[in-house]
Amino acid sequence: MARRRGFGAIRKLPSGRWQASYLGPDTLRHKAPVTFETAEDAEGWLTDRRREINNEDWTPPTTKPPITFGEHAERWLTNRTLKPRSRYHYRKMLDSKLLPTFGDIALKHITADLVDDWYYRLGDSAPTSRAHAYGLLRTILGDAVQRRLITHNPCHIRGAGNVKRAKQIEPATLPELEALAQAMPERYRLMVLLAAWCGLRYGEITELRRHDVDLTRGVVKIRRAVVRVDGTFVVGTPKSDAGTRDVTIPPHLLPVVKTHLASNITGGRDGLLFPAAGDPTKHLAPATLYKVFYKAREEAGRPDLRFHDLRHTGAVLAASTGATLAELMVRLGHSTAGAALRYQHAAKNRDKVIAEALSDLATKER
Repeated sequence: MARRRGFGAIRKLPSGRWQASYLGPDTLRHKAPVTFETAEDAEGWLTDRRREINNEDWTPPTTKPPITFGEHAERWLTNRTLKPRSRYHYRKMLDSKLLPTFGDIALKHITADLVDDWYYRLGDSAPTSRAHAYGLLRTILGDAVQRRLITHNPCHIRGAGNVKRAKQIEPATLPELEALAQAMPERYRLMVLLAAWCGLRYGEITELRRHDVDLTRGVVKIRRAVVRVDGTFVVGTPKSDAGTRDVTIPPHLLPVVKTHLASNITGGRDGLLFPAAGDPTKHLAPATLYKVFYKAREEAGRPDLRFHDLRHTGAVLAASTGATLAELMVRLGHSTAGAALRYQHAAKNRDKVIAEALSDLATKER
């Protein structure tokens, strides 16, 4: 919203503050180096500039205008090394959640009160989106602190960047997993088994090719992953450096793997293990899998189970064998212990097994 004036112009920014500008004797438009809380303050600044021009005391501004949040955010996003999916996510978050409020505000004028007001105006209808937006704002302003563009980070809302899990994930039991696999179409059955027994991510599975499976060693080699960005499939490296790994296939799955390779793969060594239904050279779209997966999970009695939850199931199964945290991190492709722990669940009746094992120790000692 702009106001017309005899000299200069003022406009209200999305943040609620006011910006003033004018055409100087040099025929260039000059903006005020700061924004103002009220329109009257902006008009007062313009009055002072007009008086300088009338008294022939005006000189072209030589001070560089302060860097706005929008300018710094664009530079941050451009220079940061990101996965395509992450870059796309940050771009959308900036355009929809951050720039409308903070884009035109100088970094040094973003206060804790301004951040608090923005955060609470977002509401709690989409807690995950709100947490991600706050985390991105905090990260960008933290980068500004490191570059000494501002003296401190005004993001101080405790826990605002954390996402609370809406529901506790219940991994599939072995009978449920077997029922789910049997309910899936034959061409997708191995996807369910690899997700659960090998703890693979969806993007890792759908980029697997014939040469990634080593039947002699009994391993599947994870070297790439595919993500869908704005409707386009993009092949890149796994989610983290630790994601590049060899995962040993449980021996009981090897016959299923051999059958799948013999009957479902075209394209030679580079053929996709799970291609699109209509074109063996294209990647499988998530929506295509979900059509059959949702039906299969109903038949298995687990309508709440998401495909990604099968990875949680894989963590439980691996942990139940007595694998150490370090071993689980390698198998699941996690670079930090914290990431691995988020996938850990107490297997049902496991505590009873532990208690019985303790009694066995006591009995043997006696």
